[in-house]
Amino acid sequence: MSQVATNEEQPELESNPNHIGKRKIHTSYINNPDFVPPKDFVFLPTLKEVPINLKGQTEIPFDTQIDYTKPEYQYRDFLPHVTLTSEPALAPYEHVDVASRADPEKKALFAAIPHRKDMTPNIGTEVRGVQLSQLTDKQKDELALYTAERGIVVFRDQDFVDKGIEWLKEFGSYLDGTEFDTHYDGDLNTIAWHSDMSYEVNPPCTTFLSLLAGPECGGDTLFVNCMTAYDRLSPPMQQFLEGISAVHSGQTQALRLIDSHLARRPTIDTVHPVVRKHPVTGRKALWVNNNHKAELWEKGTVTVYDNRMVQHSVTLDYALDNDVIRHVFRLTPQRERPAL
Repeated sequence: MSQVATNEEQPELESNPNHIGKRKIHTSYINNPDFVPPKDFVFLPTLKEVPINLKGQTEIPFDTQIDYTKPEYQYRDFLPHVTLTSEPALAPYEHVDVASRADPEKKALFAAIPHRKDMTPNIGTEVRGVQLSQLTDKQKDELALYTAERGIVVFRDQDFVDKGIEWLKEFGSYLDGTEFDTHYDGDLNTIAWHSDMSYEVNPPCTTFLSLLAGPECGGDTLFVNCMTAYDRLSPPMQQFLEGISAVHSGQTQALRLIDSHLARRPTIDTVHPVVRKHPVTGRKALWVNNNHKAELWEKGTVTVYDNRMVQHSVTLDYALDNDVIRHVFRLTPQRERPAL
């Protein structure tokens, strides 16, 4: 993401029939049976070479450092791939947050949780004794609100990933259009704080992140509270930042994919405010780094975080060898366009 002070206005969002309560899903790709692959397509070194369909999309698996395809590995169906295809850009739309219909006291959700404790004063709550897979729609609405308030809510000992990919897509679609993707050891970088897909007009919101396999120690995902960062600024600095916007660019991320014809959608640059306000809680947050953080990872854990109010980063602090793997998946529903 590049940040540039600007007064440029973006086109108005179009209304969309996917209003609150109506589910929609966009996942790894939109089916395009008429797609014809480019004649000069070349496999990247990070991909396995597979036969390319002469018409229609082709799924290409990553050539991972570690062999995840062994029959005994439980989550082979979650292995990452790219899809050689083309599809239109994500359409901007108006969104109403499901948290807006939640009980502010979250009585239904809290009644189902026997054990919960805050991980730090400013961010993160750990939950035990309830399955995400068993939540009612009312409890999901309250979870969206609770996540917005705490930044992240960590559910331990979950059967979430064992429900299967199609069930997970449907679960995520309750919150709105859902991207489903996985990450593995070859994706890891050094510390790089970020919010996911912030270059989209409608960036992700309440996100579900789960560890499928990982090292005994290390490889944590760190989270920082951008609401607290804003709150601790002086009033003049808050006022100054509220008057500027930033260009969130997808160009850098897409460059390698464009060169290899693997960019499914057109790249996009979007102007968003440097300070955004949560549409339900009203709290303001920066889209910059800060140092109020929580660390977590434990198999069977599902971390639910509000991508609008926090940032995150992986920690590469363990050896990458054939005896250590790190494999996670993520559900990333879209939400409203950022506004102050």
